[in-house]
Amino acid sequence: MPELPEMEHYRSQLSQLLCGQKIIGVTVNREATINEPVDEFKSGLIDRSILFVERKGKHLLFHLDDGRRLHLHLMLGGWLAYGEQGPKKDSHFQVILAFDNGSSLYFGGLRLGYLHRITAKAAIEQLKELGPDPFDPRLTLEAFKKRLTSKKGKLKTTLTDQRFLAGIGNCYSDEICFDAKIHPALSSNELDDEQLERLYGSMRKVLMEAKEAGGYMEHPLTPDDKLTGGYNERCRVYDRKDEPCDDCGTEIKLETLTGRKMFFCPHCQPQS
Repeated sequence: MPELPEMEHYRSQLSQLLCGQKIIGVTVNREATINEPVDEFKSGLIDRSILFVERKGKHLLFHLDDGRRLHLHLMLGGWLAYGEQGPKKDSHFQVILAFDNGSSLYFGGLRLGYLHRITAKAAIEQLKELGPDPFDPRLTLEAFKKRLTSKKGKLKTTLTDQRFLAGIGNCYSDEICFDAKIHPALSSNELDDEQLERLYGSMRKVLMEAKEAGGYMEHPLTPDDKLTGGYNERCRVYDRKDEPCDDCGTEIKLETLTGRKMFFCPHCQPQS
């Protein structure tokens, strides 16, 4: 599932490609992906221009020149492509937006995700429960400590709770915990000050490195996009079951915690 680094990478690229572009064509191949009748969705987008692209956690908001928003949540398996033609047949994409510069934006893998046309007020209402962004300047170390120590659940569960922090999922919760050398199944409210400081630093470090490396997903946005997916081979524990830890050589373990996969090094991240 795309997380903060992937969605921020999308936002950065799309901001350069789409801002000021006018939508001249709309294709909907799956009605369940949108939130209104197809004809209404199409007529509401034709001749509209995209002013800018905003990210909220794992969500993208395309700001339109009529004051409305296109609200995108890729959920599990969603991805984007942009160019004069898509990397697959058009029928493989749930929605396609064509622009007056001759290129199109393709929305794929949205079997669980969605693309909704909503008002600015509705966007605020739908996203009001999201926690702060990990890079929000108001989320200082002290604010982070206060939020985390007030939670009674397991650390991985807390980090992936979008009401606690917006944007962290399975992959980066494990990578952050490994970088901080903390077991992801420890209780959030039992970490000491030193662990909390390490965790805060690792959160910002890992997310920044992943964002700059193009995230871990392997779907390039454009044909000449060489950055997307650059972090995949730099993951140190995620999806590396039975591989040796880069730091100590111990086999990476995979367990399940509250229904989520949890990758960790039992030597570098002791549970007691």
